Amino acid sequence: MKVIRKYYFYIIIIFSLLSFPFLIWYLLINQKNKLINSIYFNSPGIIRNNKKCIKYDELLFESLNETFSVSIINENGVLISSYNDDVLRIPASNLKLFSAAYVLNKFKPSKSFKTSILRKGNDKYYLVGQGDPDLNYSDIYKLLSKVTNNNKINLNILEINPNYYWPKGWTYSDKQFDYGAPITTLALNSNQSKYENIEYLKNTIEKYIYNKFRYASININIVDNSEKYYLNSSIELQTIPSNPLLSLITLANSESHNFTAESLFKNASNSWNDNNYIKLKYWLRNRGLNVDNSTFSDASGLSRNNRVTTKLISEFLNKMKYSKNFSTFHSSLSIIGVRGTLANIFPNSELQGKFFGKTGTLSNVFALSGYLYKDNKPLVISIIQNSENIDRNKTFNLLKNIYKLEGCI
Repeated sequence: MKVIRKYYFYIIIIFSLLSFPFLIWYLLINQKNKLINSIYFNSPGIIRNNKKCIKYDELLFESLNETFSVSIINENGVLISSYNDDVLRIPASNLKLFSAAYVLNKFKPSKSFKTSILRKGNDKYYLVGQGDPDLNYSDIYKLLSKVTNNNKINLNILEINPNYYWPKGWTYSDKQFDYGAPITTLALNSNQSKYENIEYLKNTIEKYIYNKFRYASININIVDNSEKYYLNSSIELQTIPSNPLLSLITLANSESHNFTAESLFKNASNSWNDNNYIKLKYWLRNRGLNVDNSTFSDASGLSRNNRVTTKLISEFLNKMKYSKNFSTFHSSLSIIGVRGTLANIFPNSELQGKFFGKTGTLSNVFALSGYLYKDNKPLVISIIQNSENIDRNKTFNLLKNIYKLEGCI
């Protein structure tokens, strides 16, 4: 009897060991366990499965030319159709999908970024920012109200070196428009007016201080914010917080706001004093994504130097479903026919509210990536066209036709 029990015990152990991988697979596919989901998302491994879906393949090959790339992954993480999905493309603002997720991985959704005035001794003041995109004159005056009367006032405005105002690959033409505004730590209304730059801010502050303290000795300077020793032993007098991260991420993704995307990434990667985006690439690689041939030159996608594949975007979006921050990430996206850059696409149609995603637009570039819900199940879709003859309608019609297709058997 003891021998039989012993055999049963060994059989149970062997059965458990053999079935364990299938259990983990089941839990992952169905996202049943938060702990396992989190381990998978943060692991350097990724599950890849392919399945041939003739109807999807026929749709792509019949309607597209070589200027397009497409990847489609079903709700179980299986690649069911693709077209030129290994070709490196300029993704435009689809790059914000990566940088927004990176930021969410670093900060809580309630995180805010501050603009502060500090004092050191009796007469030294420091104005320090973290790139709040909504900073305005009222905020500046509120901070300056903490400067008290004194015979001598030294105010230092800390700002990054002008060499880092713009990421590499932003064209001269881009820099003339508000969408290509310089990325700085102190930005009145996101630097959207090129006349309201750091020098203009300095002049505004000078007028305020001189009018308030007419008989004081006043010295106002712009200094390099990389020199942190300035702030040793200083006291924070007043802080203006930004909107919470959830709101800012939504501004970056849903409205495709370049300044906000760049500012958030600079804070998360501690890279205000350089324009190196290698940390984003490493972060994606550490999640098992193949980024070896990809190029990341900014956080917003405005750079023409960026190169990624639709395979990378779709695999990333699929793995994001396992992130603890997925609901926040998902809620930040544009919604077709409802909100953001997709608000005017297919309103009052069967597609309204069924696609949560991100557009990307540059000259000779259009991209669309996100989650298409069919029967409440999400298909991950990434479409990029790089061409001198961009056809946005073809991309959106493709999305509509994918929605109408029967499921892959």
